[in-house]
Amino acid sequence: MATKFAEFLEANKIDPRRLLAVSHRLEQLKPEDRRLKLKKRQGGAESAPAAEGEEKKAPPKPRSGRPVTPQLLNAAKEGKKLSGPGKTRLLRAVNRILEQKKKDAVDLRALF
Repeated sequence: MATKFAEFLEANKIDPRRLLAVSHRLEQLKPEDRRLKLKKRQGGAESAPAAEGEEKKAPPKPRSGRPVTPQLLNAAKEGKKLSGPGKTRLLRAVNRILEQKKKDAVDLRALF
């Protein structure tokens, strides 16, 4: 018996190799992500106080830099236990492929 994830990939004709490539492209660190990490590490986020009219915005969430691996993909297909961040990376990659195919995005419960 196949898992929900494996059945979903087959039903939507998603190639696992494409899933790996899309995840790598999504999670790859960009220069702005590296700047955010450096700023956080140096503690420079608190140095400039906000003006009166400005609201304090939360910094944008950086990419993780850790794509879906073949081991994670195989574990998901076989129904083994996965970590929360691993599931999220798989979900982001699947939703990106569905977006390219002009289909609606799915939530985590539809995959796992």
